[in-house]
Amino acid sequence: MKSGQRFDVFAAFLSSARFLTVLTTATIGAAALAFAIRQTIGWAGLFGILGALTVLWAVILVMRRGEIEWSGLLPISLIIFVGWAGASIFWSRYQWATLGSLTYLLAFTVLGVAVALLRDTIQIVRAFGDVLRLVLVASLAIEIFAGLLIDTPIRFLQVQGHLDQWGPIQGVLGARNELGIVAIIALITFVTELRTRSVARGLAVGSIALAVGCLLLTQSPIALGASAVLGVATVALYGLRRLAPERRRIGQLVLLGTSVVALVLAWFFREPIIGLLDGTKELGYRLNLWRRIMDIQPVHPLEGWGWIGSWRLDLVPYVGFRNLPGGAPTSAANAFFDTALQLGLVGLVAFIVLISLAFVRSWFLAVARRSVVFTWPALVLLALITTALAESSILVEFGLLTLVVCTVKASRELSWRQAFAIPAVQPELPRIGDR
Repeated sequence: MKSGQRFDVFAAFLSSARFLTVLTTATIGAAALAFAIRQTIGWAGLFGILGALTVLWAVILVMRRGEIEWSGLLPISLIIFVGWAGASIFWSRYQWATLGSLTYLLAFTVLGVAVALLRDTIQIVRAFGDVLRLVLVASLAIEIFAGLLIDTPIRFLQVQGHLDQWGPIQGVLGARNELGIVAIIALITFVTELRTRSVARGLAVGSIALAVGCLLLTQSPIALGASAVLGVATVALYGLRRLAPERRRIGQLVLLGTSVVALVLAWFFREPIIGLLDGTKELGYRLNLWRRIMDIQPVHPLEGWGWIGSWRLDLVPYVGFRNLPGGAPTSAANAFFDTALQLGLVGLVAFIVLISLAFVRSWFLAVARRSVVFTWPALVLLALITTALAESSILVEFGLLTLVVCTVKASRELSWRQAFAIPAVQPELPRIGDR
């Protein structure tokens, strides 16, 4: 076989639907299991996996560049946010750490963009479904092993082994809040699979039960509160989808006003709500953490201290949080505080614009498009944004990948740049007398 023929065979293999399905599943799996991979084979192993995935996606993008509509390829809000994070290396107090963190950020961003460009939304939902089923099954299995069979914590995975007490469980994600967030996204995904009939009904129903069980066993006030918000939003979304197109604008305005009133009431009744969710202890820890962040953020108010992603407690200013009562944090436990600390007010505005545009676009598509699959990005983004008030997982690894996928998908379906694009070839007008 000649070298040219071998290249054609290799290119056909990389571009095949089956290989793209496997690669998409592997990419989402690497993001979802990043903590477990890092704890078992180290940072070098994780970077090796991400590097291999990035190279494969880059080769496929080059080979299929003629099939991709490059107009409005990336949302400008995403470019600005990532670009500002990249620029922070010039004023960072820990430039080598920022360089490594930027590489990590770019890896998940590129992987998310590639998945969004080369896979349809239903294919993405199926890939997320397969990965999240594996994550939840593995989490439940290791909790059964640690909590019931050997009755001993598995410390390198931070599994406490409390399943015999009905939780809280951490699974293979290292923290109950992280497992709770993943369980919420899994629940949205499994319900979407059921409604689109993309998997067998028994598998979908069993997966939904698995996600609900894991969510309850985490005993995470953050995840339980977010699931309540999502429940209300889901009812509102499907109500809007059933309205006639000419009445949807009024319905959207009514929903907006109701949401504002609900937020105001939630603020006034925040103490009973927090008590109901058994989150008083976690809230106290976070309030103390946020006060300290607000004390040091004004040192670099506009530009921030430099991008770091997950905190490194051996670097300034994070070393000052090492002895925080309640445990040393690995993040600001709030994506907005984290962004303000690392990227300043400029980065915070860029982040808010990014998630706001992504959610608004996804919500409009979910309301207007007939297919149920368009509801998945809107609800997943709402889950990420809601939990971002108490966790920073949207900024790293699985949360970041999911944010990028949903953002790029929404932008390509509802892009103002494509709407105002001038066609390359103008249609020829008929001349007088032509039939």
